[in-house]
Amino acid sequence: MDKVEDNLLKNFMYVKNQGLLFNKTNIDVNGKPTIQDPDTNRPIYIGDGIIPQIERFASKYGYNKLTVQVMQTAINMMCQKAENPTGNKFIFVVNEALWNQIQLALSEWLARFNTCGTYLWSKEANGYVKVGATFSTYEIGGNEITFKVDRSLSREYGDKGYGVMIDLTADKASGQPAICAFTFKGGEFISSKYPGVGGLDGLSSGIVSSPVAGSKLIIHGYAGVGVFSPYRSFILFEN
Repeated sequence: MDKVEDNLLKNFMYVKNQGLLFNKTNIDVNGKPTIQDPDTNRPIYIGDGIIPQIERFASKYGYNKLTVQVMQTAINMMCQKAENPTGNKFIFVVNEALWNQIQLALSEWLARFNTCGTYLWSKEANGYVKVGATFSTYEIGGNEITFKVDRSLSREYGDKGYGVMIDLTADKASGQPAICAFTFKGGEFISSKYPGVGGLDGLSSGIVSSPVAGSKLIIHGYAGVGVFSPYRSFILFEN
């Protein structure tokens, strides 16, 4: 792809990702969408994204300072909704602010026990000392949470910590996943070119779609997402 096509694809994927996360439905009480395409008056249907679906049912906790005890509270409340009290593995998707707070909180927690291991510091071959560690998982009481940082949440919530803990265990009876994406067959990614006078490069002869000396590149697609167990989730946010 050339630079223009590459930028268009990145923008499409960014908007799709943000929409599937944060969109709020535009369907009114009569089942009709509230917005239309300004050129064709074609109705545009928008469904709820992952965050709005979860927010209606999830447990929520606001904190002033993140500590290990706060994370334990989140795990305990998630375990109350799980089938078993132990053996659970939860995904904790966080923004960059909360990611940094988690690293600091776990560093301070380990320091309380005077832990001295290579995961805290190590001496390199050149004599320099490497200090620090990256904490990706926290485990307690037979349950664990794995942290995943997502910049999409950072763009939405800024420098305030925000994270969503999700139980992604599939339904054992039906095998249905906790979160599932939907689209029309072959409709998840559609790329089109609209050549004007001069063709796509501006200097070619041939059939054109517009009398304007300019062309368009268009990418669109259909996508939706369903959270089938939104109550098995937990939202942690900074006050």
